[in-house]
Amino acid sequence: MDSRVSELFGGCCRPGGGPAVGGTLKARGAGGSSGCGGPKGKKKNGRNRGGKANNPPYLPPEAEDGNIEYKLKLVNPSQYRFEHLVTQMKWRLQEGRGEAVYQIGVEDNGLLVGLAEEEMRASLKTLHRMAEKVGADITVLREREVDYDSDMPRKITEVLVRKVPDNQQVVNYSDSRTAEEICESSSKMITFIDLAGHHKYLHTTIFGLTSYCPDCALLLVSANTGIAGTTREHLGLALALKVPFFIVVSKVDLCAKTTVERTVRQLERVLKQPGCHKVPMLVTSEDDAVTAAQQFAQSPNVTPIFTLSSVSGESLDLLKVFLNILPPLTNSKEQEELMQQLTEFQVDEIYTVPEVGTVVGGTLSSGICREGDRLVVGPADDGRFLELRVCSIQRNRSACRVLRAGQAATLALGDFDRALLRKGMVMVSPEMNPTICSVFEAEIVLLFHATTFRRGFQVTVHVGNVRQTAVVEKIHAKDKLRTGEKAVVRFRFLKHPEYLKVGAKLLFREGVTKGIGHVTDVQAIAAGEAQANMGF
Repeated sequence: MDSRVSELFGGCCRPGGGPAVGGTLKARGAGGSSGCGGPKGKKKNGRNRGGKANNPPYLPPEAEDGNIEYKLKLVNPSQYRFEHLVTQMKWRLQEGRGEAVYQIGVEDNGLLVGLAEEEMRASLKTLHRMAEKVGADITVLREREVDYDSDMPRKITEVLVRKVPDNQQVVNYSDSRTAEEICESSSKMITFIDLAGHHKYLHTTIFGLTSYCPDCALLLVSANTGIAGTTREHLGLALALKVPFFIVVSKVDLCAKTTVERTVRQLERVLKQPGCHKVPMLVTSEDDAVTAAQQFAQSPNVTPIFTLSSVSGESLDLLKVFLNILPPLTNSKEQEELMQQLTEFQVDEIYTVPEVGTVVGGTLSSGICREGDRLVVGPADDGRFLELRVCSIQRNRSACRVLRAGQAATLALGDFDRALLRKGMVMVSPEMNPTICSVFEAEIVLLFHATTFRRGFQVTVHVGNVRQTAVVEKIHAKDKLRTGEKAVVRFRFLKHPEYLKVGAKLLFREGVTKGIGHVTDVQAIAAGEAQANMGF
């Protein structure tokens, strides 16, 4: 993480708010391009019939992994070829967790050749047959004309293939449906977690970003207010935790067009500064929304910006198109690897439900969890892990028998005593033999501190779903730290031991003091030693 991210935190933590955008913040153009470019190296030059030379347009070469497939044409394939194409579609759908994008009229190296109308119609017919074979549906996203080296009009067509048929509408509460009906009738579920925007509740925002493991973040900015101090702070948090994000400028119905444009320019300057190094992409059409969804998934540097009104509905459809097309940001291989590991479930919420008993909500970090599984939960204040049984599972308010790595759910634990549970615990397989610690070390970057950061300073530490006060016991090779400096620091939890893993991302705060880093070492202790180590 670039230590220059501290500029975002430093500006918003000073008394009286941060500096005006374009004042003390430096801006520079970010590298990269949001358009389609040819691969590096030599390109063939084309010449049309009239003698005018054209450079052939390119997409990036087709990747073996991922959910995007290039096809030059699919005209009357043999039965053997058709079966091969169906198998290939299954692979792309698996990579995209039920979604794939086909580019028809494109060679494997990314050259946009295009097809005549008759060939395109035949290719789309074949693609429809392939989709029917695997129980999917297709939707044409957009068509583009290619005039390279041909007198005849030629087009490329971009097609969304989705495993469960739908009409490409985003189903939500505006249809006057219950949550259960929405889940049953939807082919793609997107869960929004509303986090606090006020600085007073920053700890809640940090907990949401660290514990829920979001795929991406939506940064909401008011068009008439512009960039506030908390906007910088939340932007800095997303960058520090490496959470991809896009921006929505709302309330455009309350101000003039010039005001909206000024807010967008402010955002673009902040996104391009060295601490962010993002490529802003303003979405103004459906074509932009499709491109933004694909490039956002492929490049962590691309940051789409939407300007809309929830009152008038202006440009709200563009955000829906973006969300509808946006593919999963984690690939199937990563999930398969996590599923092969032992079960680990993070406890983020705890409830008591009448006639059900104790219920916990959270995310399955690794492994597979089934109804009836016996797990252990901890660490308790004395460091012990307690046995329990998973009675039932619900995802998106619907019953579910199997929970897989990366999925969020609520687990019913029957008559297990709720008083023995707390946020920050983990439920794991008994054979994991989990280790706990009260002392750990982390390599950190001090993002902002008013004076000097020394031994004995107390901070609130966030590591995943863990949130607890810790004291700085030692700063290796240094006596003190100032804003922007790095060091390896030893922390000790003040209340009870926690379950930590080496390599986990860490964020700490206390007032205006903030820092990030990762865990480099844990001093494991046995359950019986926990109370002595915590000073009980």
